[in-house]
Amino acid sequence: MEFDWEKLYSRKAAGLILYGRALGLSHGEAEDVLQETFLALMQLTAASSAKMPSQPEHYCLRSFRNRALNYKRTLWRRLTREFESVRWFEKSAGENPAEKMAMKCLAELPSEQRETIVLKIWNRLTFDEIGELLEISPNTVAGRYRYGLQKIKAQLKGANYERERNETIGNAITFVATTSSFGDA
Repeated sequence: MEFDWEKLYSRKAAGLILYGRALGLSHGEAEDVLQETFLALMQLTAASSAKMPSQPEHYCLRSFRNRALNYKRTLWRRLTREFESVRWFEKSAGENPAEKMAMKCLAELPSEQRETIVLKIWNRLTFDEIGELLEISPNTVAGRYRYGLQKIKAQLKGANYERERNETIGNAITFVATTSSFGDA
């Protein structure tokens, strides 16, 4: 039986690109790593002696993470990223102030907290799954997630309550404040 890689790609591509951005890749680099990951996974399972991984989504995420971390290790790519670090997220024409502020807050988090938040919210992994992926305990994952959300919430409140009570920003704060820390673990 052949696995439907196209469906997996459709479900995971956007989240993996964002995860690549959280790991420090540019948008283009994250897309390159995504393509390399799926090509390697399809080649692996196409080999007659290879069997399908028992958890294809987890295997795909783990493979993407490993490839992204390897990709970051080269000197020239690192120098390019340092020059591009000012624009951690690419700006789109439809961005509103709340999105800009949320992206700025996320980019300012320590990488461990940023990675955990992206895996939890955009890739919908449980704390156990994130812990297994990062090879740390689920309690450590939950702490990183909780502290990261607290930092984002504090930054959003501090930046916007003093200047203006923008309803859009208030909604972003409400979203961050109501995100479950332990309910999905």
